[in-house]
Amino acid sequence: MERTLAIETPQKIGQEITLQGWVNTRRDHGKIIFIDLRDRTGLVQVVFVDAKDAKDLRPEWVVEIKGLVKERPEKLINPKLPTGKVEVEAKEIKVLAKAKELPFDTGTEDLNIGLPVLLDYRALTLKHPRIQAIFKAQEAIAEGFHQAAKEIGCTEVFAPTISASSTEGGAQVFRFNYFNCEAFMVQSPQLYKQIMVGIFEKVFLFSHIYRAEPSVTTRHLCESIQMDCEIGFVDFDELVFLLGKTFAKTIAYAQKKCTKELEFLGVAPSLVEGKIPRLTMREAQQIIFERTGIDHQQEKDLMPEDEKEISLWAREKYNSDLIVITHFPTKKRAFYTMPDPENPEYSLSYDLLYKGLEISSGSQRIHEYNELVAVIKERGMNPENFKMYLQAFEYGMPPHGGFSYGLERSTMKLLDLENIREASLFPRDMERIDFRLPKKEA
Repeated sequence: MERTLAIETPQKIGQEITLQGWVNTRRDHGKIIFIDLRDRTGLVQVVFVDAKDAKDLRPEWVVEIKGLVKERPEKLINPKLPTGKVEVEAKEIKVLAKAKELPFDTGTEDLNIGLPVLLDYRALTLKHPRIQAIFKAQEAIAEGFHQAAKEIGCTEVFAPTISASSTEGGAQVFRFNYFNCEAFMVQSPQLYKQIMVGIFEKVFLFSHIYRAEPSVTTRHLCESIQMDCEIGFVDFDELVFLLGKTFAKTIAYAQKKCTKELEFLGVAPSLVEGKIPRLTMREAQQIIFERTGIDHQQEKDLMPEDEKEISLWAREKYNSDLIVITHFPTKKRAFYTMPDPENPEYSLSYDLLYKGLEISSGSQRIHEYNELVAVIKERGMNPENFKMYLQAFEYGMPPHGGFSYGLERSTMKLLDLENIREASLFPRDMERIDFRLPKKEA
């Protein structure tokens, strides 16, 4: 008999069907046993009129059940379930796999077990509906970005994650031995996506990136997923416009696609479809000073508390959960960032903040070969380490720029999660690779 999915059972009242899935919960009522069977589409109640047929069943056992779909009595309808008007009376059961006794109760609406335990038992906790909802929303964000990038004419490309050079420079990079040569895990697909502008003019990609962040915060991971665009034949104002437009469309799509998940998680819709305010970094710092009395006007970047405060200002004044901050100090940005011709101390760069967190960064790029080589040397790097990258500029590169959104950060803020690790399937940080790393002796 062909398999029926849980969500299909309301359309099969009076029919005999075959279900396959996991025992989610079990409830005993005298000689009758009820289970909630879970598959990829959700839950459906199964009733065993003869308890001995299900006496050994435990949560997470994998089973195949043949039975008859029946309407529930009106007083027993469960309005919280799409299948709440029906149940399946079991006729036959086959155990496909057994499971160990669970370390905690997974049948509750919330998993109140703390983040370390949530991650230590990841193969189990990912099965919980609240955790599944997070990653259904993440899938929708990725779909939304894909559509938004295609709408502005980008071609999807695929970049490597092993590089011969350190993309951004600096110490926060993973080095390793590559057949007796030094190689790096990419901090960004930046150099490769710029090369591809010389081929397709407009490109986008999803890329895993690696940063050896020597700290544990609620917003950083050592491995994360970026959603990148790089666009040729554009100026700075157009780049800033596309930065906001692309992300707003991404989030709007995700919210429309995942209405049920957002409602289930109790998340209010983000305000992303109106005007997105834009300030320079120094203008933002001035506003923060006026609002709070905290003076960061000599700092070379926004502090985390600054990002939160200026985002509150954007929501109050513009009814927007997004704000673009531009013109960060040139020396604090990557070598390929173009200085502002009117004031080279500051760069043609930008960050997009979403609900108080930097969600994206980017800039207009230096596209003249000689200027780029000079900057690489000024930063104390060797142009020979960038031969493939520089080759593209030797043979004609148009004015271009781009931006990159963090997938986990986007998920975290869309769903109002407290820690970015909740938005990563299998998070990597300086304390964890699948499981917590053993502490080294001092």
